[in-house]
Parts: sequence; C-alpha cells; structure tokens
Amino acid sequence: MIRYERFSKSFGRIRAVDSFSLTVERGEVIAVLGPNGSGKTTTLKAAAGLLKPTFGAVSIGGRPASEPAARQGISFLPQKVSFPDSLTGREVVEFYRRLRDLDAGRTEDALRFASLNGASNRALSTYSGGMIQRLGLAVAVLPDAAVLLLDEPTAALDPAGLTLFYELAEERRGEGKTVLFTSHQLGDVERLADRFAIIVDGTLVALLTAAELSGELESRGALRLTLDRAAGPLLPGVLAIAPHATAAGNEIVIPGPAAMRAHVIDIVRGSGAAIQSLTTEEGRLDMLYRELVARCA
Repeated sequence: MIRYERFSKSFGRIRAVDSFSLTVERGEVIAVLGPNGSGKTTTLKAAAGLLKPTFGAVSIGGRPASEPAARQGISFLPQKVSFPDSLTGREVVEFYRRLRDLDAGRTEDALRFASLNGASNRALSTYSGGMIQRLGLAVAVLPDAAVLLLDEPTAALDPAGLTLFYELAEERRGEGKTVLFTSHQLGDVERLADRFAIIVDGTLVALLTAAELSGELESRGALRLTLDRAAGPLLPGVLAIAPHATAAGNEIVIPGPAAMRAHVIDIVRGSGAAIQSLTTEEGRLDMLYRELVARCA
C-alpha cells in the first residue's frame, strides 16, 4: 500500500531523509521509530503527499503520493493538533466531514469513537490536551481510509486516548487496512506494531519485527545484585555464564539477555552468598539507536 523507494528530502543544504526505502503491505501496522529530529515527520508527510521527494519516490497504492487520487485513500494526523478554541468538538468534526463530503452519520461515529464523555458540545477552550488529541484521532478516522498516517499519535494522549489508539490499530489491521505511525517512545507501542522501521539522522538503520526489537533491547539490559559480602571472589564463576559481568565492592552487574540471569543467581546462591537486593535494567532505545548507527557506519 505504501512504498518508499530511495526517498530523500533536502531543505536547502540540510538532508532531512536520505535514501529511505520501505514497503508497507495491506493489513500491516508499522511504527517509524527514532529520536527527535531524525526525519520521522518528513517521512510521514511525504506519504501524505504534503512533501515531494528531492530524490526517489513515494507511492500509495501504486500512485505517486502527491497525486489527488492517491491522497483520497489516506487520512493523516499531524504531530501537533490544533483547532480553533471557540469551536465545539462536534463543530470541528462536522467541518472535516463536510470537507470530505462524507455521510452525515460519520460525525456521530467519530465522536462516539473519541469518547469525549459528553464534551462534544463544549468549546475546545475547556478541553484538556488529551481530549484535543482524541478529537484529532476522531478527525483522522472520519473517512475510514485504507491508509492511516499518524505522526506521534501517543505523544499527548491520556490513558483513555491510548486505549482508543490501540483499538484503532487493531481494528484497522483486522480490516486489512494499513497504519503507519511515528514515535520516539517505545513503551506505548511496543506490542502494537508488526514491524519497526528505525530511522536515525535521516537514514533507515534497521527494520525489525516486534520480536526482533524486543530481543535487541533485552540483550542490552542488565541484572544488578547487591550481596552480603565482597563480590570479587564470585566473579570468575559468573564470567563463565556472563562474560561481560563486572564486580565492585559487594555489587555485581550482569549485562545481557534475561535468559542468563537465573543461572547467575544460582551460581551466587550456590557460593553461600546472600542476595540483599536485586534490580533489573531494561535496554534503552537511545543505546540501541547509537549501536545501530555505528553498525551501519
């Protein structure tokens, strides 16, 4: 449904995205992950037909994304949602429904989806940030488009909005429709996407399934044990299981996947040492970004 072919975009001398290639199939939910300023928004706007490539091509359903026929099949939610404060939620949705020339019933469907809890007839000046973001999602779902493009949809969502987003993505996947969204945080979307395109400094550095991404992060986690005695004498036995383990004072740190941690704990307990505290540290996205960039250099 969406195809990027060596898509590149420059703004003057600044290359925002460089040779980005990705194919998103029908029924897929794909997240574009990356730190702030990595080119995620530029990539999404190109699929929405709002930016033309400097080089390469972006197509929707086999048509150039900039063509009106291609844009009719998409719905786009920008990163920063803004509507006139004097309008009500209902007036905002109704405006976009008329703009799209959709059936009148779509307004009620979208407001029901947004779960504004009776606030649809109140002025937006009374809305919280989370409610505004949910209203933005309501506008995005109005046309029931085959392709949904969402830029940082979870950034300002409240818990109720996150639930709506999860349900929306699952529903679209089940209907064979396509969702492409961006995020710089993993916690809200880790179990949602089928694949993760990781972009850093405008370059696609990895394309991972959810299981592969989880494995990459898990391998960068660590187990930290505080013992009732000096940890140094135990280190040789631990190194046989965890070759990157370190010891200092009465603390031992075991970096690496969770699978080895139980074996290390058995070794420590078998030595007669008592574990006074145990903490785990999960792998961080920023660490993964740096390593993927170095790997591609």
